[in-house]
Amino acid sequence: MTHLKEGDKAPDFNVKNESGVEVSLADFEGKKLIIYFYPKDLTPGCTVESCNLRDNYEELQQLGFEIVGVSADTEKRHQKFISTFNLPFQLLADVDKKMIQDYGVWGQKKFMGKTFDGIHRITFIVNERGNIEKIISKVKTKSHTEQILEELQLDCI
Repeated sequence: MTHLKEGDKAPDFNVKNESGVEVSLADFEGKKLIIYFYPKDLTPGCTVESCNLRDNYEELQQLGFEIVGVSADTEKRHQKFISTFNLPFQLLADVDKKMIQDYGVWGQKKFMGKTFDGIHRITFIVNERGNIEKIISKVKTKSHTEQILEELQLDCI
């Protein structure tokens, strides 16, 4: 789906988080970053994926990772998602879909026999130098943390 490849420089972004604070790729310079794109706040699959990352957040931080979730939802909807499920990481409100387009995660999807355009569930692992280390396009929502660690060949939590 995405036009990006492992080894590419991660596209820069400047998107507001749930609190209205502008967040950019430069904010994570020198850190490992998990950017997970998901279709919509407060939906079953997105909730399971986000809660899996939440439940393993401390361990991921100990391994040097920061996490940001990205969808086209509003800041207000992100606030509700965060407070409802006690998410400890930032959610970026890419309402104009610029970051979503830049990362190539917008496209045609099928669900329940219908075809429509939407956000594909894709995760990018960005290394300390801002390069894409891994792209996970077949996300396992219930075990996403373990999937990330396996892809990076790190010990599972």
